[in-house]
Amino acid sequence: MPVPELERRTSTPSKHRGSQRGAAPSPRQNRVRLRTLFRVASVGCGIQFGWALQLSLLTPYVQQLGIPHAFASIIWLCGPLSGLVVQPLVGHLSDRCTSRFGRRRPFILAGAVAIVVSVLIIGHSADVGWLLGDTSQKRTGAVVVFVIGFWLLDVANNMIQGPCRALLADLTGKDHRRTRIALAYFSLFMAVGNVLGFATGSVNSWYKIFPFTRTSGCNISCANLKAAFLIDIIFILATTFLSLSAADEQSFSEETSGDSQEHEAFLWELFGTFRSLPGSVWIILFVTVLTWIGWFPFFLFDTDWMGREIYGGDPNEGTSYNAGVSMGSLGLMLNSVLLGITSVFIEKLCRKLGAGFTWGVSNILMSLCFLAMLIITAVRSHLTIDGNQPPDGIVAAALIAFALLGIPLAITYSVPYALVATRVERLGLGQGLSMGVLNLAIVVPQVIVSLGSGPWDQLFGGGNSPAFAVASISAFAAGLVAILAIPRTRMEKSRSRH
Repeated sequence: MPVPELERRTSTPSKHRGSQRGAAPSPRQNRVRLRTLFRVASVGCGIQFGWALQLSLLTPYVQQLGIPHAFASIIWLCGPLSGLVVQPLVGHLSDRCTSRFGRRRPFILAGAVAIVVSVLIIGHSADVGWLLGDTSQKRTGAVVVFVIGFWLLDVANNMIQGPCRALLADLTGKDHRRTRIALAYFSLFMAVGNVLGFATGSVNSWYKIFPFTRTSGCNISCANLKAAFLIDIIFILATTFLSLSAADEQSFSEETSGDSQEHEAFLWELFGTFRSLPGSVWIILFVTVLTWIGWFPFFLFDTDWMGREIYGGDPNEGTSYNAGVSMGSLGLMLNSVLLGITSVFIEKLCRKLGAGFTWGVSNILMSLCFLAMLIITAVRSHLTIDGNQPPDGIVAAALIAFALLGIPLAITYSVPYALVATRVERLGLGQGLSMGVLNLAIVVPQVIVSLGSGPWDQLFGGGNSPAFAVASISAFAAGLVAILAIPRTRMEKSRSRH
């Protein structure tokens, strides 16, 4: 691991303290301060703020531009595909970067600039389309510009996250405890970014604060999206500056090249790794695939479901749909709050119950939440409602389902990684390869859902219920397999006794 400039400056023995010439520096002298690590990790807030806006607002917006619901999910293909290519490539290049500004910081800055450019393209896609000759009925130009911006945003998100985590690991060196603290700071800022981003997405009057966002080619919903992304730009620039100015970083040298097994794995390396994986890892990967077949329809259509099935609206028709999207964003904010709370207790749950059992129970809870959403949809469809507002009980039930999903989501974000890491470590394959293998098990179901969920929904009438039904079945199956087939390790059994 590289040693930051701050560490190298403080590692020389002090003559004033009577240190002997050539004496080894104390570990405490080598440490970067926790408040410095806290500042470096703050960029996670800006990254996740934009990601929350993307999850809550962009599926509804792409339909408002005229892309049918059946094809809206295909737009999201870039995320998993770029994750397979961009993350390992950027990790490889940043490991060997010779810039005088450091190895990671140039890529973090480039990723932040790419995010700013992409959200500007997305926010102004309708305006550019209008200049290209779009009409209120035909928005081909806007759709093309939007897709370019959307895919660039996915590439930028995948580009910036790896170097951010790697920089924190660089600054903590081989002190694993401080590495965990630094990554916990990063997770904390991501949770805060989620809450702030979803809260921003739940407000549908930002265009009033930024009145210049509404133009001839950009209606109220478009202007609100544009204004929300302007706020995102402020967040990402502020947190990037705070992070990059916090500490110096050492440039590449032969001594800082690190362990070759710790880099993020390329696709061709992963296929070679599969031959040496034991059966227990294959079970974890199978459960991961089933779990993400459950999660990805929710990520794609959560706010769209609230706008269509609960508020009974359609894109570009009245105000009901936009009101539902705003309420869905509020539900996602509650989801993030519960996610953060659950994260505090995950280690204790896994120590007491076992990681596999904890993961399985959380997946069953996820399945029940999706089933509840199907029941809420059925009840809402049989109600005759005057006006745009659905009954408070229906809205409250939908918000509770959204919030409760934060519990299994917290476990999905942590437990599978720990399970794979502990089992692959014994094989001597390196954590870079182990995370790459798990990432492949996440990417494949995302591609399947992106290609199939829209047409699958269309086959049964065009709503979101068919995709959620598949999600519920898949999550339930994942829960049963995790409970029955992932045994507790000796370490887990030993910890539970104490």
